[in-house]
Formats: sequence, structure tokens, C-alpha cells
Amino acid sequence: MKYEKIRKQVLDAILDAVDQGLIHGTSGNIAMRDDEDDVVAITPSGISYTGMTAEDIAIVDLNGKWLDGPYKPSSEVPMHTAVMRARPDVKATVHTHGMFATIMAMGNDAQLVPVTPPQCEFVPVGIVPFTMPGSDEVADKVVEALGSAGRSVLIKNHGMFCCGKDMKAAMAATVYTEEMATTAYYAKVLGSFEPMPEAGVKKMKELIAADQAV
Repeated sequence: MKYEKIRKQVLDAILDAVDQGLIHGTSGNIAMRDDEDDVVAITPSGISYTGMTAEDIAIVDLNGKWLDGPYKPSSEVPMHTAVMRARPDVKATVHTHGMFATIMAMGNDAQLVPVTPPQCEFVPVGIVPFTMPGSDEVADKVVEALGSAGRSVLIKNHGMFCCGKDMKAAMAATVYTEEMATTAYYAKVLGSFEPMPEAGVKKMKELIAADQAV
């Protein structure tokens, strides 16, 4: 099977996301860029992830052209490939409709801030106004919101989009962004929302960056 490694990584990640409740039904999509060829493995459109095999994962080029796989690629191909074209450091991308990220993205004060040290790695979290799913416009807005180093954005009335240098990093951004949204939601409901102090966030980001550079 061509591109077995990246297809397997996408399959494992989507099943993990389903197990964690980050993805329901056929919503959400995950992509992985090949290290040598400019191709991307991405989950197919409208196919149940339960029972999916690595062979079912679609292959597209960096412009979104469908190259291989029995099922049509995700409708969000433009978003995943646009980020990978703009950010050579990004090898994996995850888009989910996580409940709490979606809820927190709807508010007037949608900006997420960390409340625990592990969440510090993934801020600032960009905000993208609602734009039609699957469009070049939403792809461009996600690229703009991520900037040159962002790891996570909220898309209003839609969900979130996360990325990383590999699948582990992209999944970590997804998990912790949803955790950030969850803790913020419950803390605000309880009326006791107190994020980490800015100095603490800055120090944690420095420590995490130093650790990853080793």
C-alpha cells in the first residue's frame, strides 16, 4: 500500500480522537503530511471511522488534488492543505467539533487562556469568525489566525483546528485546547474563573520550549 506509514498514523489518530470523545460520527478530520513527498493522508468524507482501515484513508497533494484512496477526501481538504503549504513546520493537522471548544468559541469573549501549566504550550489560541466549512475562505482565515507559530484556533460555530510538528504534537494541541475550553466553561459557570497569571504562562512556555529543544 502506498504511503502506508502516514495512512496508519491518520487512522490511529482518528480512532484515538473518537475514543476520547473529541470526534462524533463522521464529523472532524485529521491529516498527516509525508516527510519526503509532498502528499497528505487525510480522512475520507462521510465514512464512519469505526471499522475504517488504513487503505480507506485518502491521499491528496498539497493543493488538495485527490491522488489515491477508495473514498473521496474530507471536504475540509482546503483547510488542512492550506496550513501545510503556509507552515512547512506543520506535519499533522486535526479538526474537531469538540463540544466545549465549540461552546467557548460562540461567546463574545471567545479567547481561551490557560488555567493549568500543560495548557500554556498551546496559547495564544486564535479566533476565526464563522465561514462556510470546506471553503477556501475558511482555510485562509485559519492560516491567518495560526500565524507563523500558532498551534490552535477556535472557529466560531464550528469547532477547532490544531496542528503540530508530528501527529503526537497535533493531538496534544487538540486535547489540551478542549481541556482549556472545558475548564474555562465550568469555572465560569461556577463563577470562580481564575486563569494562570501572565508571568506564570510566560515562564511555562519558556520551560516547555527549552525542553523541546533538547
